[in-house]
Amino acid sequence: MSDTQDHAGHGYVGDKQRYLARLKRIEGQARGIHQMVADDRYCIDVLTQISAMTSALQGVALGLLDDHLKHCVADAALAGGEEAEAKLKEASAAIARLVRS
Repeated sequence: MSDTQDHAGHGYVGDKQRYLARLKRIEGQARGIHQMVADDRYCIDVLTQISAMTSALQGVALGLLDDHLKHCVADAALAGGEEAEAKLKEASAAIARLVRS
């Protein structure tokens, strides 16, 4: 199963509203950064806001990863076999992407 396929229940479903609220705030931060550049604000001020937004996105990513490991990967590990191996490989690839970013 690929990470783009639909799943019956995602690990984050219990926290979906919290994630959506956090993403909405991050969306607002992006608009604010856009406006700062449009207004020719000081470079360091813009970079500070970019850093805050990056940290916020990393927090969402880590939360999603944690939920994925606790639910999707744990369930697959209990089932065993190829599904477990695929989920572990998928999780490892996701972690590698997060570490590189």
